[in-house]
Amino acid sequence: MTFWAICLIVLKIGVVVGVSQGAVAYLILVERKVAAYAQDRIGPNRAGPFGLLQPLADGAKMILKEDVIPSYVDKPLYILAPAIAIIAAMIGFAVVPFGPVGATAPDFLDGSRIDFQIAPGIDIGILYVFAIGSLGVYGVVLAGWASNNKYSFLGGIRSSAQLISYEIPLGMSILGMVLLTGSLDLNSIINWQDSHVWGIVVQPIGFLLFLISGFAETNRLPFDLPESEQELVGGFHTEYSAMKFGMFFLGEYLHVITVSYLIVILFFGGWDIPFLLDQTQTGWFWAFMKASVMLGKVGMLVFFIMWVRWTLPRFRYDTLMELAWKSLIPLAIVNFIATAAIVQLVYS
Repeated sequence: MTFWAICLIVLKIGVVVGVSQGAVAYLILVERKVAAYAQDRIGPNRAGPFGLLQPLADGAKMILKEDVIPSYVDKPLYILAPAIAIIAAMIGFAVVPFGPVGATAPDFLDGSRIDFQIAPGIDIGILYVFAIGSLGVYGVVLAGWASNNKYSFLGGIRSSAQLISYEIPLGMSILGMVLLTGSLDLNSIINWQDSHVWGIVVQPIGFLLFLISGFAETNRLPFDLPESEQELVGGFHTEYSAMKFGMFFLGEYLHVITVSYLIVILFFGGWDIPFLLDQTQTGWFWAFMKASVMLGKVGMLVFFIMWVRWTLPRFRYDTLMELAWKSLIPLAIVNFIATAAIVQLVYS
């Protein structure tokens, strides 16, 4: 690998980390505005015009606030937990394509290709995302265990049960698209949809399963049982304050962005818009157009996730588990078998 190739990778990492952190800060502002609209309130409007400086004020508060570490916690694990939460959320972006990759990617001045992806060429990208995403549960479980607090402990136990349960339908929901496209590569899945039809058309049940399981994996309402404040005060992060709490907060929103990108890539064609964008369009103009289209789709999906949070009530815990084991998993199995049969009959 050449020096310039290494510099390009470092630049990509810096851009993705910087943009994602800034996006998370302002997504929190957007969610507070959405919540205010849903509840007929005004929302943040004091810090700067229209409250646009509120994320900067919140960030400063997190950094400057006293970092209290209770004397009874298991300190090494207590400190490690929020680090795991945010690291697991960040490194999942390594294989997520933010725009055209491969033959459709634009060229640099020296003729080298600029892929809109940190680590292009990984044929099992979707497996990597799932493997890394599943590590996030360790941050929550360790936070609940290390806090030596019964509310935190119950939140960690709930989280482990919930995430393990919903990872099964989440993983099975993508098998239909994998069978149809014949690939685990996220870019190949986008290209297949550009040549055929969007995934939501051929896999509507898979989309529904992925969407519901994605809500559960991100601990968002109506699946926020691990931090249910009415029952568990704050759940797994009850004993956390200052920037350690902020890291859990950032990790949750990064997971929301990751899940939104995966839904767009798997079921909404990625950068594809029928009759407007296709694989033959190359160059910087089309690259930025495709990246903007994908970003717009992700933004609409994030807004939908926020709207659901302030619309639906929280599930009861037994209802939450029954939904996974008695409804989603059997439905995922039926969808997989039906898709496999159709692929075998049509494409064999």
